[in-house]
Amino acid sequence: MAQPPNSLYADAAGVKFHYHDLGAGSPTVFLHGGGPGCTAWSDFGPVAPLFARDRRAILVDILQYGRSEKCTISGPMWDFHAAKIVALMDELNVDRADFVCNSWGGTIALNLAAKYPDRVRALVVTGSMPVFYGPLAPLPENGHRGRTARDVYYGGEGPTREKMRQLITRLEWFDADKLPQETLDMRYEQSLDPEEMALAAASDNPRGDWQDLTAELGMITAPVLFAWGMHDAFLTPDYPLMLARMIEHGHLYVMDKASHHLQEERPYDFYSVVSGFLDQQHS
Repeated sequence: MAQPPNSLYADAAGVKFHYHDLGAGSPTVFLHGGGPGCTAWSDFGPVAPLFARDRRAILVDILQYGRSEKCTISGPMWDFHAAKIVALMDELNVDRADFVCNSWGGTIALNLAAKYPDRVRALVVTGSMPVFYGPLAPLPENGHRGRTARDVYYGGEGPTREKMRQLITRLEWFDADKLPQETLDMRYEQSLDPEEMALAAASDNPRGDWQDLTAELGMITAPVLFAWGMHDAFLTPDYPLMLARMIEHGHLYVMDKASHHLQEERPYDFYSVVSGFLDQQHS
């Protein structure tokens, strides 16, 4: 993985975002997942230089993660995040953008596309869980697996490098032997951030109220590609097939030998599929 570019900061609607801005061309916003220690660069560093060859790649640390503000969220969580990302776009003079998102970030982007349709051209979503109802919705043990994993990681003796390795290789990567040491180190070191640890230990729900986005998916008019790992540890490809059918212009691509972090596990294949899809929407 290349070294992260210079850190940039922006104030947007009363909160401070940390982000990286690479390349030039059609703006593409990257939103990362919600695992312990996740940041924009830890999740998208392997593919960002590929996209930046012909796009403006804006890699955002989601609020409460990385170097962005660890603010307390009240009310519906996905509405809060979507509104703040739109405010950040305003601050960066981005009228419309493509979105490439993993897990937590993908749910934010789907809600944003529903509530602010004029700000989104196309979306690529990997490993997100926006819907908790219906015949293919997550089983309770899968729907809460991410939160349970966070509780286990920060519980007991607290975070350790070995616990981070186990979390990533059990839930996020298909081939444990291919996890780069620098990715493990980056995630582990970020997970020790005192403010992130305080959020993990809080008992007063600082992440906001959970939202099911069943109704919102039917409002999305932008084309959406669900790019899924054949071996996703949270949800099998049946689930994103259901999501794609709920969206007017929904598509599904399933990648073999991949789990929850396609963009890290197979960056060149991910770039090929995603850039092809996005370019097609602009033609």
